[in-house]
Amino acid sequence: MKLVKAVVAVLILSNMVYGCAPLIIGGGAAAGGAAIYSRRTAGTMVDDETIELTAINKLAADEQINDQAHINVISYNGVALLVGQAPSEELRSRSESIVSTIPKVRLVHNEISIAAPNSFTVRSADTITTSKVKTSILTVTSNDDSLGLRTKVVTENGIVYLMGLLNRQEADAVTNAARQVGGVQRVVKLFEYTD
Repeated sequence: MKLVKAVVAVLILSNMVYGCAPLIIGGGAAAGGAAIYSRRTAGTMVDDETIELTAINKLAADEQINDQAHINVISYNGVALLVGQAPSEELRSRSESIVSTIPKVRLVHNEISIAAPNSFTVRSADTITTSKVKTSILTVTSNDDSLGLRTKVVTENGIVYLMGLLNRQEADAVTNAARQVGGVQRVVKLFEYTD
């Protein structure tokens, strides 16, 4: 357990030092910007990192999931998003059950599709789409750069998932910015609203 806590602490610190790349790729924000503007507490940010690391380890420990599926787990404020592909409903459901038992997980959004794992080409295109969406959010909402830092963007198979603690006006601005990006097939809002 001490090793997990040490790894989480290193990840949090490295994210602060290197500009929290998962949140602001392509955004050009100052180092540590996400930590400064986040509406999550530092403890919640550590909990989210711990949830993700624990989920990776637990899913990898299941031989069938590890061998047959491609699943990513993203946690924001204790809300876990599962994306990727599994060859059967049984593995899809089992993945959700595994993640839902992790301490501090309040809710699980299971967006795993029943399909063979995506190719490297599709995953690369999703990474590019995520970067474009993040840039669009920062550009369109330039009067409030913190919106880009408060929004977690995940793309899977052309579908963009948006997470964050935003008020409804902020969420609408972020969603509209994401919808303007070429290649985005659909936008799924998973925000927790502050108003």
